[in-house]
Amino acid sequence: MAKTPIIKADERKEFGKGPSRRLRVQRRLPGVLYGHNTENIHFHVDLLEMQALVRNNGTNAVLELEIDGQQHLAMVKHVDQNVLTFDIDHIDLLSIKRGEKVEVDVPVVTEGEVAPGAQLLQETDTLLLEADVLNIPEELTVNVEGLEPGAQITAADVTLPSGVTLVGEPEDLVVNVTFEEVAEVPEEGEEGEIAEDEDTPEDPSEVEATEESSETEEH
Repeated sequence: MAKTPIIKADERKEFGKGPSRRLRVQRRLPGVLYGHNTENIHFHVDLLEMQALVRNNGTNAVLELEIDGQQHLAMVKHVDQNVLTFDIDHIDLLSIKRGEKVEVDVPVVTEGEVAPGAQLLQETDTLLLEADVLNIPEELTVNVEGLEPGAQITAADVTLPSGVTLVGEPEDLVVNVTFEEVAEVPEEGEEGEIAEDEDTPEDPSEVEATEESSETEEH
């Protein structure tokens, strides 16, 4: 089992948009730790360190948050991401205990290529699972190699790691394989009909003859 990463934090004493903005200028990330009938602990940590943890361990990352020399086992519960910079603006951590089971949404990814002429539709991006807090899978991989149109994979078909159980509905559709859509090419006859309906430039000689005829009639 991989060693649980430790991230040192400082407790926050000021709250609101102003103090939070000043922390972000200093590349510090504000957050809150809650759960297990304990009072919420507001903290701030190094932004790059926490972002690296989330990037490398997923949105359900587990860590030891060290505040004033005391360590708190916690799991990432929610992140607020800046839509312009893509930095994390705020993070929520859930206090957990070793041996405890939690319900988490785990990402689903596909591998392989479906059969020629088939199109892969992924109907869901996550599955709700129950797992030990120290044994949460980062993602679930579904093999779609060679699947033909009409093939389907449900939540019950997805292989789960040992000790992990499905909480969501087993019949929920994860992958659906259909026929590949082919763009319709207009037939030559159809193009010809369209061309006939369109206005065509007049022959310059015909225009000139018409103008001369009009002038003669006027005189």
